[in-house]
Amino acid sequence: MNWYIDVLKKYAVFQGRARRKEYWFFVLFNVIISIGLTIVDVMIGTFNAETGIAYLSTLYSLAVLIPSIAVSVRRLHDTDRTGWWLFIALIPLIGLIVLLVFMFLDSQPGDNKYGANPKGELR
Repeated sequence: MNWYIDVLKKYAVFQGRARRKEYWFFVLFNVIISIGLTIVDVMIGTFNAETGIAYLSTLYSLAVLIPSIAVSVRRLHDTDRTGWWLFIALIPLIGLIVLLVFMFLDSQPGDNKYGANPKGELR
């Protein structure tokens, strides 16, 4: 849970680096919370089946949009790539696969132009 809170504390911080653990725990908690909110939407009747819009989960998604982009940029920085690589996701299928591979890659050892290795001397 601390990884999720740490990302929210860095709400719009696009500088620096983010470990795989920080990124993937944030993604995991986002998925769990979104599923939970969708279930609540269905139970209280705020889910519109025709449009597929669940109001609570949509509000939550909008609230974490900027932190999601920020942690993704920091994750790319950790692999010594610029945040502009996020736009590769606009290429259907291939772009998402490439971005997913980047997110799974290990940190670049040592310091890079984006900052110190967040793992410290653990390598």
